[in-house]
Amino acid sequence: MPIYEYKAFAPGGNTKSGVVDADTERDARNKLRKDNLLVSKLVETRGGRKIKRSKEGKKSDGLLARAASRRAAQVGPRARENEIVAGITRQLATLIGSGIALTEALGAIVDQSDSRKTETLFREIREKVQQGYNLADALERHPGYFSELYINMVRAGQAAGNLDNVLSRIADYMQAQRGLRRKIVGALMYPMMMIGLGLVVVTILLTKVVPEITSMLLDQGKVLPASTKLLVGVSDFFQSFWWVIFLGIAATSFTVERIYKNSPKGRLRIDSTLIKIPVLGDLLLKAAVGRFTRTFSTLLQSGVPVIQGLEITEKVVGNRVIGDATRHIRVRVLEGTDIASPLKASGAFPTVVGYMVAVGEQSGELEVMLDRIADAYDEEIDVVTERLTALLEPIMIVALAGVVGYIVYAIIQPILQIGQI
Repeated sequence: MPIYEYKAFAPGGNTKSGVVDADTERDARNKLRKDNLLVSKLVETRGGRKIKRSKEGKKSDGLLARAASRRAAQVGPRARENEIVAGITRQLATLIGSGIALTEALGAIVDQSDSRKTETLFREIREKVQQGYNLADALERHPGYFSELYINMVRAGQAAGNLDNVLSRIADYMQAQRGLRRKIVGALMYPMMMIGLGLVVVTILLTKVVPEITSMLLDQGKVLPASTKLLVGVSDFFQSFWWVIFLGIAATSFTVERIYKNSPKGRLRIDSTLIKIPVLGDLLLKAAVGRFTRTFSTLLQSGVPVIQGLEITEKVVGNRVIGDATRHIRVRVLEGTDIASPLKASGAFPTVVGYMVAVGEQSGELEVMLDRIADAYDEEIDVVTERLTALLEPIMIVALAGVVGYIVYAIIQPILQIGQI
């Protein structure tokens, strides 16, 4: 059933906006008229996006759904929308676990939604479920909000009859991934702030302070020492060709981003280089291994088959080195081997991970062992994050002090020479 976004006048002259589900635009207007609302604007929406109809005719429902899905997949959800979905997933798990029917639980989510997009999204999902779709198929129509991992876990949970438990695991997984992302961003935030502050200070010195002082000295006919001449040359170059510097930085960033997104070999080379950087590489590798074990464990616990679980995990680990190793493991498992042997042979995972996975397979508790590995790596990430911050802080301070100190020395040196004369 289509969803319509409306604006209308309520009794007393107040304006009201919202969404309403109806078979046709005429039915939507009739529904609103029964609520004493005079419609001023009515637009059909899908997933929170307005649909424009051509004069020649209407597109079929299937084509519109696929087009909306492609656009959503290209744009992707914002971080806030991702957090909202995680919170709603936990609420849905609680409602279903309390014995409430799925359609009623979805209706409760719709009624308490604070966001127009969220309300429209779950109205559409509820309508599809009422039409006979299972929940996974209804979610699959909105790939911008629900990942392949999310959809497959829901499908496995429905097949096993433990959808509430699976939804709880999904919510826990999304919360753990957000926590991991915050740790990594937090570890990199301080050095990035220091670099930014340093660039601002050096830019001001080179473009404002150095030219004024050196021009004053040159006007007096003084011979500048070598250190000051070098500084003047750098300052002149920066003032004349600053746009070349920023254009070069922008071009380099754009090129690296394009290579990382569009070239598997380029992404593999970049990720291989990053994990070899002291301390930072250790942090990135531990984060990728932790994401692998947590994702694979969550999928297995939700009833997703091993082969499909490895295929999904390959796409979400966020590191091409671990992703390629995961694909190699999946191929070997298809050939009939266990998981631990190709995992050890890949060389991408720490040795201890291979041995713990082997123990988990032999004991029949692979999911539990993977969870333990993920927990251990979460703790190690905390340690590496603190070590990275403690290491980068003095390095950045010394580097910034060295650059600023040289600028100050190059400015003061000719002034001191004048004083001696």
